[in-house]
Amino acid sequence: MKTAGWRSVSIYGCAIALCQPLAACGGAAAPAAPKEEVRAVAPAALPADAPLVIAFGDSLYAGYRLGPKEGLVPQLQAQLLADGIRVRIQNAGVSGDTTAAGRQRLSFVLDNVKTKPALVVLGLGGNDMLRGIGPDQTRANLDAMLAELNRRGIPVLLTGMVAAPNLGADYAKAFNPIFPELATKYGASLYPFILDNVVSDPALMLDDHIHPNAKGVKTIVQSLAPLVEAALPDSE
Repeated sequence: MKTAGWRSVSIYGCAIALCQPLAACGGAAAPAAPKEEVRAVAPAALPADAPLVIAFGDSLYAGYRLGPKEGLVPQLQAQLLADGIRVRIQNAGVSGDTTAAGRQRLSFVLDNVKTKPALVVLGLGGNDMLRGIGPDQTRANLDAMLAELNRRGIPVLLTGMVAAPNLGADYAKAFNPIFPELATKYGASLYPFILDNVVSDPALMLDDHIHPNAKGVKTIVQSLAPLVEAALPDSE
């Protein structure tokens, strides 16, 4: 990871040390925010048969405490359209989700879309880390989700997380390799740390020091959009 990324991790650790009583990104103890239902962002300019991308994750995907156009999905949708990539992104982000919760609902989401997704952008694990869930459980749940997506022939872009330094070297040693190793195992694309270059800048974060604000999301999208475009099997 880039030097800037490790600075992000260090500052992230300080923020987590202060905010860990919240228990999870967007969890119940955080400022009140209802769980977001799976929703679609489909501008009128998109044809009805536009390829489907599912953004499957936690509060970082759901748009925690952000306006309708400020979250990851609407900003990513807008950036792809600006780049001439005509795909429809469905938001399957649920605040507070752990990898276990995501594993439980993945098949339901996939079984209830009208068309087979051209890509799933998968981002879970942050809440596992905040709750101190064993990395072996996180790995097993992500492995199962990637195996299911692989079985269905759906390409994946995995957005990773890193352990906050205050959790200790042993936890980090077990947690941090999960995302690159599983991406390699399943041939998935990888964005190693979704908050890279964001968590290190207070101007890009909400006052909980865990979630990005609208400007922070924009920074994420600037790095994430090219990876989404490259991961799509047939970009249009």
